[in-house]
Amino acid sequence: MNPLFRNLIKVILFLGAGLLVLYLVYLNFNESYQAQCELDGIPPEECDLIRKVITDFTTVNYFWILLVFVAFILSNVSRTLKWKMLLEPMGYRVSTANGFLSIMLGYFANLGIPRMGEVVRCGVLARYEKVPLEKVMGTVFMDRATDMIMMFLLVLITLGMQYELLVGFLQENAEFALTPTGLFFILFALVVLVLVMWFSFRILKLYNPDFADKIIALGRGFLEGIKSIKKLRSPGLFIFHSFFIWLMYFFMTYLAFFSFAPTSELGLPAALMVFTLGTLGMLIPTPGGMGSFHYLAVIGLGLYGLSAADGFSFANVLFFSVQIGCNITLGLLALILLPIINKKPIKLAE
Repeated sequence: MNPLFRNLIKVILFLGAGLLVLYLVYLNFNESYQAQCELDGIPPEECDLIRKVITDFTTVNYFWILLVFVAFILSNVSRTLKWKMLLEPMGYRVSTANGFLSIMLGYFANLGIPRMGEVVRCGVLARYEKVPLEKVMGTVFMDRATDMIMMFLLVLITLGMQYELLVGFLQENAEFALTPTGLFFILFALVVLVLVMWFSFRILKLYNPDFADKIIALGRGFLEGIKSIKKLRSPGLFIFHSFFIWLMYFFMTYLAFFSFAPTSELGLPAALMVFTLGTLGMLIPTPGGMGSFHYLAVIGLGLYGLSAADGFSFANVLFFSVQIGCNITLGLLALILLPIINKKPIKLAE
């Protein structure tokens, strides 16, 4: 199959999955909106959730959305500088412009195929800065590992500040509990997977030693990228960037609150709750967290008394401002500027 056609199919499938999730979320909240309209005596023909969302977009204060855009840019400038710090111990001083634009192009790719952005980000920087791809991937792995630590800290902070609300939400919405038996089977499956991979590699080493050596070389380069964190010139600055990135992420939600009248008075605790739940929703592999982000953001806002209809409008305001507005605008800009700056076309691998 033609690679372009295969990638197009992937984009259509993932985008379709995201739109399906968003549609199911819409149906769920539309039911409650229709019920509220009935209680308020509003005729069904005048009670349209999509029309409400469109109308709400016309009432948004776009000054605050502009500040959301600024916070998005600042977070990714910080991520670029943090990424450069991981590359420097290996002897690679990369361009800040190439690093930033590679990240923007990665976000753009995520809108088509979830998680594809990290591959694109690594491939573009490796091409333009002449850094071995496996080493770039190792540094991106460490970058994302620190993100997971920050996410864990975020959940702990939210749990500490909003314990009763968050625990109540988790108890009401948990789909399953991890029993000791379930944990045993998960660990057992992981052990089996490791053993299968080890035996497969031993067989490959026996019958195709050259290819096996290439895999070993790639693995060593990847590990070198990971180990670069031990040789950081300024560990304190690295920690600062790790915190600053997530502070800006939070401010993107908090500033968006002021843009929409129903959320403008909710305050910091509500913004923290929505940010935490929305971040967890982004982990689900749909384009930009489409649908899953909306659902959890509405649930979070509902904990503070906001109606599902207003919550759905706000989730769309924030989602389309960041995922569509920021990512598409800066992603397209990266597509234009990268070949101009480097005087050669974008290509993921030599």
